[in-house]
Amino acid sequence: MTDRAPSAWTGRDDGPGPEHLRWHSAMAAGPAPGATTVIGFASDAGVVRNLGRPGAAAGPDALRGALESLALPSDPGLVDLGDVVVTGDGDLESGQERLGAAVTNVLDDGGLPVVLGGGHEVAYGSYLGIANSRAVADGARLGVLNLDAHFDLRVAPRPSSGTPFRQMAQREAERGRRLDYAVVGIAQPGNTRALFDEAERWGVRYLLDDECGVLSMPAVERFVQDFLAGVDALYLTIDLDVLPAAVAPGVSAPAGLGVPLEVISRVCDLVAASGTLRLLDVAELNPSLDVDNRTARTAARLIHRIVTRR
Repeated sequence: MTDRAPSAWTGRDDGPGPEHLRWHSAMAAGPAPGATTVIGFASDAGVVRNLGRPGAAAGPDALRGALESLALPSDPGLVDLGDVVVTGDGDLESGQERLGAAVTNVLDDGGLPVVLGGGHEVAYGSYLGIANSRAVADGARLGVLNLDAHFDLRVAPRPSSGTPFRQMAQREAERGRRLDYAVVGIAQPGNTRALFDEAERWGVRYLLDDECGVLSMPAVERFVQDFLAGVDALYLTIDLDVLPAAVAPGVSAPAGLGVPLEVISRVCDLVAASGTLRLLDVAELNPSLDVDNRTARTAARLIHRIVTRR
C-alpha cells in the first residue's frame, strides 16, 4: 500500500498499563479497521517545483519522533502504514495517486487517516483519497479547510506545492461540482493580486492573518463554524507556515506575521468537536530548518489535540 514500511515506534516507557499510555505504546502492529492511521508522504518534489527550500521529505520521520512519547489520556486506536516516497521530480503525480489510494482504503474501512507531509503537494494526494471514498461517492458533502498563509491556487505549467487547491477545484468542476474550500490565515504579502482573483473565481472563503489575532477569536470561530455547518466530510490540512516564525521556524516560507498558536489550536478544537472530520494532514515541516525541533513539536501537539478530542 505504501512504498516504505514503518519503523518501530519507540519512546519513554514508564511502565505497563493504560495509565502509562503514550503514542509509541499505543501503536498497533498492523492495519486495523476504524483506527487512526498514520501515513507519511515523503516528498520535496512539489516544493522544488515551486522554487521553495527543499527538506520537507524528512518531515514524516520528524513528526513521528515528536509524537511518539506524547502521553495519551486513552487509547484512540493507532496504526502506522509507513510512507509513500516520492523519489524525484518525475514521481510526484504517481506519488499523489499512491497516497490517494492509501487514504481511500483507510476511509472506506472507517478509519481516520493522519497524513504526515512532505510539502503541501501532499494536499492533492490527500484530496484524491477522500474524493474517491465511498462516503463522498454516496453523496457526503466534501469540505476542505486549509490553515495556511497561502491560497495554493497558482496557475502553473506543472503541479507543485503551490497548485493543489486549484487542481482540486478543477477536478471537482470536471465532475459537475464546486470545491467547498476555505482558508484561515492568508498573508496578503504572500499572495499576488492574481491569486486573490483566482480565489474569487473559485468561490474560496478566507480570513487574512490580520483578521486572526487572539482578540479576533470570536470572528474566527464564527467563520469556521459557518463552514463546518455546510460539510458532511471534512478534510483539514495544516500548512505549518500559517504559524508565526517564532513558533514554526522549520518551514520553507516562515511567516512574517502568522496566526497565533492559540487561534490555530481553537480551530483544531472546533474541527475535532464537529463530528465531520474525516481526514487530517500536516504539511511543510522542514527539519533541516527547524530550531530545537520547535516546529515538529508544535505540529505534534496539534495532531495530538485533534486525535484525542474528536
